[in-house]
Amino acid sequence: MAWFIKTEVFCQPRELVTPHLRAHLAWVSELRSRGELVSSGYLVDAGGRPGGGGLMIFQAEDHAAAEAFVLQDPMILSGCVTWQLQGWIPSVGDIRIA
Repeated sequence: MAWFIKTEVFCQPRELVTPHLRAHLAWVSELRSRGELVSSGYLVDAGGRPGGGGLMIFQAEDHAAAEAFVLQDPMILSGCVTWQLQGWIPSVGDIRIA
């Protein structure tokens, strides 16, 4: 398994994003309850305020599987974010998603 990172930036007003964000959080919670290695969170500015986007880190077999996975994300399905998918190769240390 390889690690992948999806970053996203809201491209719609917050009030339009909120229902899809709730669906995204429920989706990630369901994945985690099934044992998937996935974590999702907000990107924040220097003051700790949400900055209009997020980051998700997860494992997948390869880039094609990672893309198929993120295309199921309610945030992407809604069209309320622009996003980027990248592979991630840890070079020092490792992470544990609890």
